[in-house]
Amino acid sequence: MSTDRTALFGAREGNEGIVRCDACPVLCRIRPGRSGACSRYANQDGALVRTDPLVLMQRAVKTGGGTVPFLEGSEDWAGGLAPREEVFVSAIGAGTTYPDYKPAPFIVGSRHAGVDTVTVVTEGIFSYCGLKVKIDTDRHLGPETAAVRVDGEQIGHVTTAEYGSQMLSLGGVRHLTGGSKREGNVTCAAMLALCNKQAVEVSIDGGVTLVLQAGQAPIVDGVPERRMRVGCGSAAIGIFAQQWHGHVDEVIVVDDHITGVLSEHQAGKCLDVPPTGIRVRGRRSTPGRYFQVAHPGDGWGGTDIKDPLAVIESIDPKTAWPGLRLLLTSTTGEDHLYVELDEALRPVPVPTPPNVLKTVERIGENCEPAMTSVLFMAGAGGSLRAGVTENPVLLTREVQRSLVRVTIGGAPCTLWPGGGITVMADVLRVPDGAFGYVPTPALVAPMEFTLRADLYARLGGHVDHAVPLEQLLAEYGSTARQEAWIDGNPWPAP
Repeated sequence: MSTDRTALFGAREGNEGIVRCDACPVLCRIRPGRSGACSRYANQDGALVRTDPLVLMQRAVKTGGGTVPFLEGSEDWAGGLAPREEVFVSAIGAGTTYPDYKPAPFIVGSRHAGVDTVTVVTEGIFSYCGLKVKIDTDRHLGPETAAVRVDGEQIGHVTTAEYGSQMLSLGGVRHLTGGSKREGNVTCAAMLALCNKQAVEVSIDGGVTLVLQAGQAPIVDGVPERRMRVGCGSAAIGIFAQQWHGHVDEVIVVDDHITGVLSEHQAGKCLDVPPTGIRVRGRRSTPGRYFQVAHPGDGWGGTDIKDPLAVIESIDPKTAWPGLRLLLTSTTGEDHLYVELDEALRPVPVPTPPNVLKTVERIGENCEPAMTSVLFMAGAGGSLRAGVTENPVLLTREVQRSLVRVTIGGAPCTLWPGGGITVMADVLRVPDGAFGYVPTPALVAPMEFTLRADLYARLGGHVDHAVPLEQLLAEYGSTARQEAWIDGNPWPAP
């Protein structure tokens, strides 16, 4: 327990040492030695304290000779922390501004590249938040808009698929607060686990059961996915046509979205591949590209096809010939079949020639590992903006003008266009254990605003509450949790 993190809110009640916490709308009454419902605040000898330490993130010092560890070359090293210009005060463990009118828990002044900056940090309480989950697979997971459930409760839905990936939209205010109490609690717990990079099992109405975990391969009906497809069937034809040329007479790349046929495709035409008379099922779009060759499923290329020869609708005897070499493959190369036409123009499976097998292996080589990506999305409302400035619309405008850097636990955010401060961040770029919850229910997420000090003053910021970084380090450095800066994240400079 961080005994030095006495909160700037809360009040004693009666003579029993009970403290009322107003860090969220639940307003827990906490007895001495106990914590509140969220386990984030506790009663320490009659004082309300934050149970998790403040997280300070450190970056290696850059010198003229390159990057060196903190300790080397620092004559003024005092132990424990890096030089101040390489320390970022995150909002993790900082506490909250609820009920909105208070300044943020920490408003920290520092210098970066010779510029005076201010970083305002707070743990926001988000009822308006959700997750966008990208699942690298071409398998059919469920119908679009189908309910996604945990323990029988709907926590989101299947949304529109993207190139090589299926997408889920989870959480949101309707599931957190608009349904039953159990639905809200289950939704909140599932979102919290996913944000904190833990595994969650979900089921999709009319579809599959999935195990999702950020940075890990999705597990579909108990089977881990291995590859993200190289592209649709038409794209695969365009990419590998040159490598197939001379080794096969025809290639069919089976895909739930766009199935490709080499001899009809423009790539085949450019290579002078002659017509083969092999016609595939489905709706012909443009030459060599077919839609709806089968139903979605867990078979070849995200279709329900288990026997790839079923994709062939007809073979024209006026065009085809005995001995015609045909390769059928999926978009990942995990499934393939090589056949030759017999005298009756029937496809007969034969061993795949080494040169053809190499092309199938090349497809697999070009497939990236299947992964689950979890992006946290939320809108910064009253609690956050009022904690930064007395006139929140000014902050919103400067964020939209990119003059204020918004981060979540130090991780870069994508700012959605339009009104408000609606941001999205990859949870893998956020330190472990950064997300929490309150039982309203809502998620708690760290958010930092970094800007020039002179701009902060012009915005009507709470400048009287700003403290120099060295003062904060002196007061909290011994109890703070120190984390290394995450490689790949840009330093939050305004």
